[in-house]
Amino acid sequence: MSTERSKSKPRIALPLGDPAGIGPEIVLKVLADVEMRQLVDFHVVGEAAALKPHIKAAGINVDISEDAITIAGFPPVQLHTVSQLGIGKWGLGEISALTGRACYEYARAAIRLAIEGSVDAVVAAPHTEVSVHEAGINFSGYPGLVALETGTPLNQTFLMLMSPVYRVVHVTLHESLSSALGRLTEDRILNALVATREALTGLGIPEGRIAVCGINPHAGENGAMGFEDQVVVEPAVVRAKALGVNAFGPYSADALFADREYDAYLAMYHDQGHIPVKAVSPRQASAITIGTPLLFGSVAHGSALDIAGIGKANPEALKQAIRNLTP
Repeated sequence: MSTERSKSKPRIALPLGDPAGIGPEIVLKVLADVEMRQLVDFHVVGEAAALKPHIKAAGINVDISEDAITIAGFPPVQLHTVSQLGIGKWGLGEISALTGRACYEYARAAIRLAIEGSVDAVVAAPHTEVSVHEAGINFSGYPGLVALETGTPLNQTFLMLMSPVYRVVHVTLHESLSSALGRLTEDRILNALVATREALTGLGIPEGRIAVCGINPHAGENGAMGFEDQVVVEPAVVRAKALGVNAFGPYSADALFADREYDAYLAMYHDQGHIPVKAVSPRQASAITIGTPLLFGSVAHGSALDIAGIGKANPEALKQAIRNLTP
């Protein structure tokens, strides 16, 4: 089989995400995009059974075999088949253990390709967390999976949400607020700041300025609204500065994001970081996993089960995630 390959292009694996969601559709749309094909040597990870139900929605002329995806006007793209769907029953827009496990195994296989050096980076289509849980898999998002597969401690692995306006790293992510608050330790915040510094350096911003959100309203306001910021966050910032991290804060999160002079922001929990990014860039937000030895990106939206298969899926966030990991 002859596939598109150029030494000048980065090799990026695209695991399909949840077959029941919009992942396969937006992957096909990316493969049919001239800019994307000129930029990247793609390797798709999944299976034909996950792609074929999305051909009509993608609106492209494509032939899919067990080892290649061929779109009219472009060289074939290699399909690394990970057989998961078999003869099981599943449907577009439906939650199921079958598609949850398939999504998980596609991502695992793509990560292994990166570890082996067969690709330079991974950019994953969206997962459906509840479907992965239905499969009996302990899963809290892609960063944890990357940590597991690369042997990176979980307390050194973080998600950076990116948009044209903000880069926001999350100290905690997909968990209840009570659980997140219990895991906000000085060491974890320090690890997040160090990982953010390293990520900014990799993005070409070696002296990046990092603003740190407080845990409490008004960052505790000198203890009037709690002492956690003084006891936990401030010491972490001091230690980070001693390690050469250009960190500032903690600041009141409600006003901090109006100040756009910083290169990155450190959010303490999921909604504190996701809301500002998605408010200003709902269609362009993407994510990278930081603190691990490989480049792993993903979209910042879910699998959109409600619009799967009807042709309305917008691939822009996936394209932006790919651009983030290309020189």
